[in-house]
Amino acid sequence: MRTKSLFLALIVFSSSLTLWAADAITRLNLKEGLWEMTSTHSMTGMPPIPADALAKMTPEQRTRMEAAMKQSGAGMPKTDVRKHCITKEKLEKQSAFDENRKDCTRTIVSSTGSKLEMKIHCEGTEQQMSMDGAFVVEVVSSDSAKGSMHAVSSGNGRTMNVDFTFSSKYLGPACGDVR
Repeated sequence: MRTKSLFLALIVFSSSLTLWAADAITRLNLKEGLWEMTSTHSMTGMPPIPADALAKMTPEQRTRMEAAMKQSGAGMPKTDVRKHCITKEKLEKQSAFDENRKDCTRTIVSSTGSKLEMKIHCEGTEQQMSMDGAFVVEVVSSDSAKGSMHAVSSGNGRTMNVDFTFSSKYLGPACGDVR
């Protein structure tokens, strides 16, 4: 179960708006301050569990893990609500909704003040897996945004599809303890 949580965290962080510097990046027209993001994600397939972790499992443990993944609702949408602090720096770096992932590269397909489209590729050398995805963010208004991502993760003979949608709303200028 922990592998599923870690993999889900990878997907959520990978779907961030973090981009490497590029001349054609246009800052999204969003207010700075505290935001609330409601995301829904679903997964199909089995996560590409590292070979060394699989090797340590008995056949019974593997069967129980796969059954637990299916029973926990793999494929069924899950919803999560989190708060983010969007700063001027995050907007300029296109990292408004999440943190920078060092093992992922991003390619901007298009970038305007109202819409950002990118391709994401993550290579997990330690976990012997890779992920490719397409991510879109649309500014509904300066205090509202929505987006989606579809990603495919593969490794160790397994493939998992992840679909992620979100809506985000501005709460106010003060972030408090939220980073």
